[in-house]
Amino acid sequence: MTLIVSSGFLHAGVMDKAAMEKAFPSPYVVGDKDETLPVWPLYQQISTDTPLVGYAFESIDLAAIPGFAGIPFNLLVAIDPNGSFLSVRVLSHHEPVFLEGLGEKPLIDFAQQYTGISLMQNIKIDAKPTLGSANNSANAYIDGVTKATASVRIFNQSLLSSSLKVAREKLGYAKGRDPDLIARIKPDMFEPMSWQELVDEGLIVKYRFSNQEVETLFAGTIGEGQDPEGAEAPDETFVELYAANLTVPTVGRNLLLPQAWEYIKNNIGSNDQLLLVLGKGRYSFVGEDFVRGKVPERLSLNQADLPIEMRDFDLDDRLSLFDLEYKLKLPDDLEGFEWKLFHVIGQAGLDPAYPAEFKLNVTRQKGWLYPESATEGLAFKVPIPEHYVAAAETDNKTWHSLWAGRKVDIVILITGLLVLTIVLVKYRILTGPAQRLRWFRPLYLLFTLVFIGWYAQGQLSIVNITGVLQALVAGRSLAFFLYDPMTVLLWAYIGITFFVWGRGTFCGWLCPFGALQELIGKLLAFIKLPQLKVSTQLDARLKWIKYIVLATILIIAIVSVPLTGSVVEIEPFKTSITLMFDRSWPFVLWAVVLLLLSLFVYKGYCRYICPLGAGLAIFGKLRIYNWLPRRSECGQPCQLCKNRCEYQSIEQSGKIDYDECFQCLDCVVIYDSDEQCVPLIVEKRQGRKLKTRKSGDDLIASS
Repeated sequence: MTLIVSSGFLHAGVMDKAAMEKAFPSPYVVGDKDETLPVWPLYQQISTDTPLVGYAFESIDLAAIPGFAGIPFNLLVAIDPNGSFLSVRVLSHHEPVFLEGLGEKPLIDFAQQYTGISLMQNIKIDAKPTLGSANNSANAYIDGVTKATASVRIFNQSLLSSSLKVAREKLGYAKGRDPDLIARIKPDMFEPMSWQELVDEGLIVKYRFSNQEVETLFAGTIGEGQDPEGAEAPDETFVELYAANLTVPTVGRNLLLPQAWEYIKNNIGSNDQLLLVLGKGRYSFVGEDFVRGKVPERLSLNQADLPIEMRDFDLDDRLSLFDLEYKLKLPDDLEGFEWKLFHVIGQAGLDPAYPAEFKLNVTRQKGWLYPESATEGLAFKVPIPEHYVAAAETDNKTWHSLWAGRKVDIVILITGLLVLTIVLVKYRILTGPAQRLRWFRPLYLLFTLVFIGWYAQGQLSIVNITGVLQALVAGRSLAFFLYDPMTVLLWAYIGITFFVWGRGTFCGWLCPFGALQELIGKLLAFIKLPQLKVSTQLDARLKWIKYIVLATILIIAIVSVPLTGSVVEIEPFKTSITLMFDRSWPFVLWAVVLLLLSLFVYKGYCRYICPLGAGLAIFGKLRIYNWLPRRSECGQPCQLCKNRCEYQSIEQSGKIDYDECFQCLDCVVIYDSDEQCVPLIVEKRQGRKLKTRKSGDDLIASS
């Protein structure tokens, strides 16, 4: 049974032993809470025995990673002694998209997918199994939640970070090292090198073990003297091995075909590692019974005396890994070597700053009817030169992979922002011939609505501001923003343009809901619905409403986190943009009412109600100059721009109120037109009269 706690957010776990016993009833037996780590041991009554079957804990006690609204998930998690999830349940959350949005069922269903998955697997969200990897137990594929990408990524990070802390302390994972705090291989460090140069650089290591060295290992055991072939030639080679970390670009790109390198990059996690082993000699490092895609029996991997799980990276037979003609120039003495590629997932905690140590297990037996056996190991290390490794980071910046996965979206957004910047800097490109603005603005608003809003989910919201405020009050990190690259980039752009153009850059060009209002108005213009012209006095009073709404929301955000989730619903953004009207009818009705209002009162929501617009207007006061052109005649005697301004942001004096200006540029079109601007029309007519008078004088003089 999934537990949903609707009470306010607490900064620590909410479960006591009684609650744990209710969550894990018979046959489970809940032990006493650990004194050093906030976990409860789980036992199971089996006959007269009560073995340990797992540990239960709350994620918020171990990894309070802020969610998209700035408040951490709290998950009830149970893992077994092997590191597999017994249960993952949602105790509490404050993710806007799941609160009266998509509803909590998609989140609960998402959490249930983790049952049975191991912490030693590479968990991939919204990824499809690729050829050769579908049956690879090193990977686990989980369906994400549409329209909640950032939230489920933070959920996943909260779950893994808290679970790995328990696994390290209680199960011995990575000998207590935090996988988030280990070094990383530099992804862009590449130098073209030959095979021998890679060996000389220390990126490929070579080991040779003689028959005598192996025999020495078995001295004093039942395996001693059980290798007559080796005894006849003690100095001959028992096995010769080469090993390298193929994840280092200087190794991988020099040894592999380009398509093989791309295949590998696309089929492993960002912190995974691939270890290449080549061998030749009397003893095979994989053995005749080796099964592809499985853990090798003869070869094991250790670091700091801790076993680290690795599996054969089961490549498609059709993929040619090595290019013997072009990329890889093997020395003559390497002909006939067998090779394998082993996959170590990031969660296993293999730190590239320290040598990975392989151990080749050699087993000997004595007797055939009742055989006795002895196993000894040949150890060899695979270090990476330090200049190929980046120092460990000190935070949970798993958002890197999310940004990398949205490279195309980021490029499109940055391109769109660059186009807008050029247009606003060189605005007369559009306002000279008025028809350019007529077609450009609707097209750009369509880009804002469809790409930024519906596709990329980049609708900025008052929730961004309340999330920051609540995080600052609670002393939490603002890193939760980094899980949504569209939001980060848009806020960064808006933060810069505050100083240049003010509030209107976002409200007039980059707000998907504002774009939706304007586009609907343009589509229905042929109906010629009557627009209500609010009087100047009433308009001035109504514009104060949004500031009152903003202040109310910010006060509530400080004093009541649960209530904040309700009051921010005055914004229709989540309903109309994030969820595309796929929501319960009261929210859809509210959004539709506001859209209908805009048909009669031009962008009535934006001008009078929007708390985000109020906040942006306040920050917009950072604008350092008045950039829209004005004449001394504007306002006295000419009132054309004031009367034509749909936003009523031009004062009686002709001055533009930048706090209310949406930068539609319509007034600039009028300003530059000698067919609309009254001062220009007067000048034009005066020029014609002077020309006519001069012609008349010439006629009189000639007569």
